[in-house]
Amino acid sequence: MTKISIHHSAKFAFLLLFILVGFQCNSQKKINLDEDWKFHFGNAADVTKDFDYGKTALLHKSNVFATTIVHPKFIDTTWSKINVPHDWVVGLPFVKSEQVEMDSHGYKPVGGRYPETSIGWYRKHFTVDKNDEGKRFEIQFDGIYRNAEIWVNGFYVGTNFSGYVGNSYDITDYMNFEGDNVLVVRVDASQYEGWFYEGAGIYRHVWLNINNNVHIPVDGVFVHSKVDGTKATVTVETEVVNKNLVTSSGTVYTYITDSNGKQITKTSEQKFSLSVNGTTTIKQKMAVSNATLWSLENPYLYKVVAVVKQNNQIVAQKKVNFGIRTIAFDSKKGFFLNGKHIKIQGTNNHQDHAGIGSALPDFMQYYRINLLKKMGSNAYRASHNAPTAELLAACDSLGMLVLDEQRLLNSSSEYIDQFKRILRRDRNHPSVFLWSIGNEEQNIQGNDYGKRIAKSLLAIQQELDPSRTATYAADMANDFKGVNEVIPIRGFNYREYAVADYHRDHPNQPLLGTEMGSTVTTRGVYEKDEIRAYVPDQDITHPWWASKAETWWKLAAENDYWLGGFVWTGFDYRGEPTPYKWPNISSHFGILDVCGFPKNIFYYYKSWWTNEDILHISPHWNWPDKVGKPIDVWVNTNADDVELFLNGKSLGKKVMPRNSHLQWQVNYEPGTIEAVAYKNGRKLTSKVETTSYATKVIAVADKNSVKADGKDGIVVNISIVDEQGREVPNANNKVYFSLKGDANIIGVGNGDPSSHEADQCEKGLWQRSAFNGKCQVILQAGKTIDALKLEVTSNGLVPTTVEISQNK
Repeated sequence: MTKISIHHSAKFAFLLLFILVGFQCNSQKKINLDEDWKFHFGNAADVTKDFDYGKTALLHKSNVFATTIVHPKFIDTTWSKINVPHDWVVGLPFVKSEQVEMDSHGYKPVGGRYPETSIGWYRKHFTVDKNDEGKRFEIQFDGIYRNAEIWVNGFYVGTNFSGYVGNSYDITDYMNFEGDNVLVVRVDASQYEGWFYEGAGIYRHVWLNINNNVHIPVDGVFVHSKVDGTKATVTVETEVVNKNLVTSSGTVYTYITDSNGKQITKTSEQKFSLSVNGTTTIKQKMAVSNATLWSLENPYLYKVVAVVKQNNQIVAQKKVNFGIRTIAFDSKKGFFLNGKHIKIQGTNNHQDHAGIGSALPDFMQYYRINLLKKMGSNAYRASHNAPTAELLAACDSLGMLVLDEQRLLNSSSEYIDQFKRILRRDRNHPSVFLWSIGNEEQNIQGNDYGKRIAKSLLAIQQELDPSRTATYAADMANDFKGVNEVIPIRGFNYREYAVADYHRDHPNQPLLGTEMGSTVTTRGVYEKDEIRAYVPDQDITHPWWASKAETWWKLAAENDYWLGGFVWTGFDYRGEPTPYKWPNISSHFGILDVCGFPKNIFYYYKSWWTNEDILHISPHWNWPDKVGKPIDVWVNTNADDVELFLNGKSLGKKVMPRNSHLQWQVNYEPGTIEAVAYKNGRKLTSKVETTSYATKVIAVADKNSVKADGKDGIVVNISIVDEQGREVPNANNKVYFSLKGDANIIGVGNGDPSSHEADQCEKGLWQRSAFNGKCQVILQAGKTIDALKLEVTSNGLVPTTVEISQNK
């Protein structure tokens, strides 16, 4: 009997090894699960309206067989059909409230006081290939706001607490290979994480990862490099895990391709042997001759491919884009990229956009980063949370540095885990040049609590990414105690007047303006309006804690010990309507409004952040009720001098001071105000004319074709113009949109910080009023080759049509 038992055990072990190892010769798969979800509101206060959640036991057994909401057979046919990314808050009405959190979140009914719109249930049906049985299955959520409980086929999988850091869960044991698999997510947004618009829902991508039992985990490849002249040494650290029930061995090799996919170098195969549930990291180095360095002007990306083999078969493969570059911080000379001195010309930004809230399609990340680059910005601070990976990909490919930020200065196990996930996910992006361990923790940043927490976070950062360093965004003046004692790069939120004194007292610590400026402006408005909650569109108004653009930038530009700084903010965002409250539902801090339309301060920064010829006049010249009265005329330029003319008559010539602007007081009369400037002997001209009344609508798309992939899209900007095609600066006509073809309108906006119009409309009823001559509509592509036609109309105005080709 013993002999037979041993014989059968040996046969079983051989069969097990054959099943678990022998057939696993396919590479890893990453399948997008964004489409065809069902959505329904729950209720945070009434279990009967929350599908009996909290009343019916869901955790008393591993798998709940009763027909509860988490059961696969629960009937969800009447639920709303949606795709993710999805932000349910953007479609809610505005609600007046005296609650501080409502003010800061843009007066949308979400949070503890609004239980009926603060819980969202999602369900997703999907099938898997039976041929993949025996592999590992993992569900990956890139971002859910927030406190998301997850079930698969009635099995509880896990809870992701953070609204800003995604997570992955092994669901192998719960897969159904004979029919539907059902993914259920309960999202609880009844508690806030920030003091700004945060949205709610599954607002980033969802993926199904299918791996062999020996595989490379999510974010399991780390690439870093050292540069010596024209040669770079690239180190690739590949993590391999073994989920077989037997010890498994194999080899790992890596290779690098150029931007065209041509292999340029490769390692030899390195052996490994892993016990059950074992993990190892294989470090391999490769030399790249005549390396092309990633820079702002030439953001060149290589690709590294890590390959795992068993029995001469590829069982796992990961491809990672990366850039080769050097970064250095000098406390006296500033910041250097590839040995070249660069002043940080950055902006802070939250993650929402007009019409679509926080659920930005990938193409919108490229649209927004391109707008910032056109202004001359070279750096982006993700305020105050980890950005989506697609934003980092846009910054990698377009050439924009990123300050990547942890949500809180906190060293609890939850926030340590979040920080580790951020570091592992983002450390291969060449755009990320600096980590931030937190922002404005007034209760702890100046004492030993903050110091100890900072040291804990810095240790983790150095463990997982020794190729970079970190800062902390401190709203502190010349204060050293606390976080500043240990932080490598001192961050200043405002307090620009104290930077020189701090540098004097701590000359060996590099200094960075993590938040600067905070001028509040409303696009196209030139008088303070406390009824409609507008502020003038010039660099004149700021909160008590902040400064004008010219104040901080002069200090940063003229002193090398300033690394530079980040303006608060690049774009307007929902919430924080400083200096007002209701009916103001959006901030005024942006250099661009929530649609990305430039305000006048855009041209101040562009004058001094680029080498382009800039000559910009403001305000507009339509003032029929001010004939003969003085108007302040501003000129933003980087020319040497400017002469101003009104209807051909000179109003005088002025020399242009560096990092400043010019100003005239002009008695208004209709006609043309013109500036003539000289820059290095070259003549520049610009003019603003009094327009006639509005006669037509024009529409300009940011591109003329889209991919028929259901993901791509187009931003169409609308202007109301007169018969000569000049934008009418105070036009507020209602504009209507009709789209023909396989595509969808997904949002509208106009940049009005006090507009309560809907950002999302019923199909066939899309509309938006212009605000000071402009509005915006955002389209998302379908999946068929088609000729799209967007018809744009407004009562009494000549309509227009935008034609877009949709191709494979």
